[in-house]
Amino acid sequence: MDRHIRKRVSLANPIHFLALGFGSGLAPKAPGTFGTIAAIPLVYLLGYSTSLTGYLLVTLVASVIGIWLCGKTAQDMMVHDDSSIVWDEIAGLLITMIAVPLSWQTVLLGFALFRIFDILKPWPISYLDARVHGGFGIMIDDILAGLFALVIMHITLYLGWL
Repeated sequence: MDRHIRKRVSLANPIHFLALGFGSGLAPKAPGTFGTIAAIPLVYLLGYSTSLTGYLLVTLVASVIGIWLCGKTAQDMMVHDDSSIVWDEIAGLLITMIAVPLSWQTVLLGFALFRIFDILKPWPISYLDARVHGGFGIMIDDILAGLFALVIMHITLYLGWL
């Protein structure tokens, strides 16, 4: 991340703190991967402490609030979508893991699938990533990557491959 851009955000600001994935987005290499890793404890916490309804509610709130968090942080940074903004990865992994029984294997597979879809951006993810801007634009590609990964996760589970 550019030093000048980094000076425009502060982890003391709760909006920036969340948008930067609790600071994980400031990793010098692969901030999206580190942002996704930062989501794993949240997945476990929600998976073991709430019902499916509670998990869905938190995931929905994280996704909707993420539009504002990411948009505001990008505006403060004066960039469209800096790689340090990783709240979208957190929401994406939460989506990936909806109704998935938790084990190290399912979390590892969910992590890998989400990162693959987030990095490769198959259509329509790539289409929206290129054409939709602001907080919604930052979030929508990861929401779709999470949904694609969720479908593959459930197919894998249904087929008994995991």
